[in-house]
Amino acid sequence: MSAPRIAVLPGAVADQIAAGEVIERPASVVKELVENALDAGATAIHVDVMEGGRALIRVSDDGSGMDAVNAPVAIARHATSKIRAAADLVGVASYGFRGEALPAIASVSRLAIETAPAHGAGTRVVVHAGAPAVVTEAARRQGTTVTVESLFANAPARQRFLKGARAEWRAIIDALTIVALIRRDVRLTVTHDGKEQLALPTASGLRERVGALWGHTVAERLVAVDDVAGPIRVAGLVERPADVGTASRRVFLSVNGRAIRDAGIVRAAEAAYRSAIPSGVRPSLLLDITLPVADVDVNVHPAKTEVRFADRWTLERAVERAVRRALGTEDAEASLGARSWWQAPAATPAPLGREVEPSALIETPAPTPLFAQSDDAPTPVDGEPEIVVPPLVQLRRTFLMFERDDAVVLIDQHSAHERVLYERFLGEFERGDAASQALLFPLTLHLSPAEAEAFEQAAAFIRGVGYQVESFGGSALLVHAVPTPHPRFDAERCLRETLAALTGDRAAASHGKHERLIATMACKAAIKAGEALRVDEMNALFVALARTTLPAHDVHGRATVVQLGWDEIERRFGRR
Repeated sequence: MSAPRIAVLPGAVADQIAAGEVIERPASVVKELVENALDAGATAIHVDVMEGGRALIRVSDDGSGMDAVNAPVAIARHATSKIRAAADLVGVASYGFRGEALPAIASVSRLAIETAPAHGAGTRVVVHAGAPAVVTEAARRQGTTVTVESLFANAPARQRFLKGARAEWRAIIDALTIVALIRRDVRLTVTHDGKEQLALPTASGLRERVGALWGHTVAERLVAVDDVAGPIRVAGLVERPADVGTASRRVFLSVNGRAIRDAGIVRAAEAAYRSAIPSGVRPSLLLDITLPVADVDVNVHPAKTEVRFADRWTLERAVERAVRRALGTEDAEASLGARSWWQAPAATPAPLGREVEPSALIETPAPTPLFAQSDDAPTPVDGEPEIVVPPLVQLRRTFLMFERDDAVVLIDQHSAHERVLYERFLGEFERGDAASQALLFPLTLHLSPAEAEAFEQAAAFIRGVGYQVESFGGSALLVHAVPTPHPRFDAERCLRETLAALTGDRAAASHGKHERLIATMACKAAIKAGEALRVDEMNALFVALARTTLPAHDVHGRATVVQLGWDEIERRFGRR
């Protein structure tokens, strides 16, 4: 039997194959048509959908429009006004540059285009399921309206794979939401089955657009990101650690104004939340990334949702740094009506108008200060604001409180100390210079089999934070030296509790997961709720916390600082 002959596919079949690559569902049609409108310079776009786009999709814009010569050419395969040569693909900034969308749509639907330039007559082009176009004159003002009816009516196999009208409508809304987030300068209105679903005016920034889409409460809970690393700028909004997991997660990425999907960038942004949110929860991320056009290739995916980067490692590090810096600002705090918890203390001499004596805060004085500021509080760098410690009072031996001109501020002493120790332990571990204090008599610890296994898995990390230990027959450990994070530190208890917490948790003890082990160590080593602190100890904790990179969150994602504005307090007392 002879081999099958190779034949060139008929144009109609080729068009339907192209439609399968570009037009997956009604949402794909909406996306392509709206992007064409944006490329035409539209400032206002109206989208009308019937039955989830299965019956009708109409996109109208006030863009540049087309004349009678160009309008029929727009439905020809590979026809585009965006590029002229292969070299133009490098750094192409337009959305619909491939020239496949309109002919692909026309091959599987009834397509009508009504368009007019700024000066000249209007044109109407009608194509039914890939048949020759019918071109007539039309009366209309500048802009373009594209109407798509009976999508996939001539491709029943494709039509069977469409979901119900409601599911297809949700996909359309998702596609239009992405457009709205990218192009905040464009007015967008959307109707479905005759009912208005979206009416978005132009927005001055991403936060305003988010507020219009999902409500101003959601928008105000997000933290602004804006950071530059060389030629890379990362801007946008990310979720406060204290709010992660409390509402729907939203992820939006754009590169040079083009929406993309990229798991690597998402992972890099999430890495910035290490030690600030519980394991297993994932934050909302809305990020605009700008980099040189020569460093990104957008021509790698039919739907243009994936791109390729010349230097991915540098980009991902820039994203992680930008998000982490944003999480270290006062905007990331668990705030109730106030900001900047430590930079501007109240002008009054002491909280609540009274002097605070050390004897009122403790039962028995500690023999030495809880912190040595030279060790626990990083040395300030040039340009860093001076930290002015306000008069502090301890409440229930758990919270430190002080007043500001605009708020009352509460600090959880355990969470705050946990954050301080985590960053200290992590820095010492990564530098390999963890301090230890030799014991006069070695300490012998007898471990359970589970604890012994946990130690075996985590031994390198435990030694890396200052413990000098060795096996001592069976499941016993001999401890020669211990870390000294503060004078009240119970080294034996901390080690035992850390091993107990790691029992059965292989992920925490595996290579590359040392942050989790160090977070556990910091939690066990930190002062506890119920411990009385002297004034100098409270002051030192305040300064040390203010100089951490993420002062507003402990290693479990809980808030370390909560502010209650005077406006809110006065409102609750009926003074407002």
